[in-house]
Amino acid sequence: MLALAGPTLPQSAWAQDDDQPQGTISIDDSATRDAAIATRIREILAQLDGYEDVTVTVSAGIVTLRGTTLDGPAAARLTALAGRVEGVVAIENEVTETTDVAKRLNPAAQRFMKRMQQVVAFLPLAGVALGAFAAVVLAGFALARLRWPWDRLAPNAFIADIYRQVIRLGFFVAGLVVALDILGATALLSTILGAAGIIGLAIGFAVRDTVENFIASIMLSIRQPFRPNDTVEIGGDVGNVIRLTSRATILLSFDGNHIRIPNATVFKSRIINFTLNDERRFTADFGVAYDTDLLQAQKLARETLEALSFVLEKPAVNVWIEDLGDSAVTLRCTAWIAQHNTSFVAARSEAIRLVMAAFDTAGIVMPEPTVRVLRPDAAEAAEPAAQGAPPRSPRAGSATAIAAGAIDVAADMEHELEAIVEDERQTARGKDLLRREGPTE
Repeated sequence: MLALAGPTLPQSAWAQDDDQPQGTISIDDSATRDAAIATRIREILAQLDGYEDVTVTVSAGIVTLRGTTLDGPAAARLTALAGRVEGVVAIENEVTETTDVAKRLNPAAQRFMKRMQQVVAFLPLAGVALGAFAAVVLAGFALARLRWPWDRLAPNAFIADIYRQVIRLGFFVAGLVVALDILGATALLSTILGAAGIIGLAIGFAVRDTVENFIASIMLSIRQPFRPNDTVEIGGDVGNVIRLTSRATILLSFDGNHIRIPNATVFKSRIINFTLNDERRFTADFGVAYDTDLLQAQKLARETLEALSFVLEKPAVNVWIEDLGDSAVTLRCTAWIAQHNTSFVAARSEAIRLVMAAFDTAGIVMPEPTVRVLRPDAAEAAEPAAQGAPPRSPRAGSATAIAAGAIDVAADMEHELEAIVEDERQTARGKDLLRREGPTE
């Protein structure tokens, strides 16, 4: 095997080939030039921090660096730095990272003291920026606290509070912009707003039901599909409206119970407002026998309803044949009342009572459901018995039933319920978003 003669280079030198000076090596060797190279490198290192313990020797243009630095990257930079000095042929970088605790902590302590000095010098400017921020924010809060013009512009107190919150937020952002501009850090504002937008989006997804309910409260308070004390049906729940809050609509049922429905549900539900129109129609069904003169029965029912003092002339009373049942023909009767003065339930009840009495007086039979059970051995005996059954006669006393015991159909019950609602509203004044004088869609 062929062996190479001559001295072997250290492994560190092989690793530094990429950082070694490039170009032609001069044949002249001068101690004066070596000294000049060493002096120049020492002067450069004296101007840089962290190279106080580095020694430089130069022989025949070969620079040898020994000593320690605070970190490895600083030692690696010496090779490129020394290679830029004219006349350097090669570089032996033997500088290592120091493990002396005191030497490693001193620069950190110096940096900390330097930063503290910068903070102290920065305090007057920061105080001015903080004062400007506080002045703008306080001006916004003072403007938002005014009752005018927000209460005048807003349809209700809830929307007025939203206006005030928007004013406060706007002045807060304006104060932040002024403060950052004084500090010379306006570029930081875009970062803050971007982070706030991302956080707001994440929070919005997390509480989307709450946000949906909040938006529904705003829309309901503006549109007002009902007013206080209106009788409404929302999603199958019926009652008088007590109040509309920022979270829910509260009803008082006819049983005296409170029904709290989230505003998001109210906004998306089908709402029936029974109170909006004074005229309201009630419906009653009557079953008459198949052998009844249906034209006479319709006429009698219509005349009976038209004779009632609480029934309106317009819209007119109407009676028609609705259905054919197993044992009776169903007549449907409808009439209209002024529900603000007449009780809907009492009026319908009285109308049913008087129509039944009129039918009894006229001999119109209202049959009950009949079930016949036949046995094979009793079939022949049942048929003659059925054929010989006497016809049903009018009930005793029915001739005077119309005139006897008239019932008061005034809306006393409804007015009592309205009084309860008013008492409820008085105890929670200021928390209602509904206004009687407000617009209704």
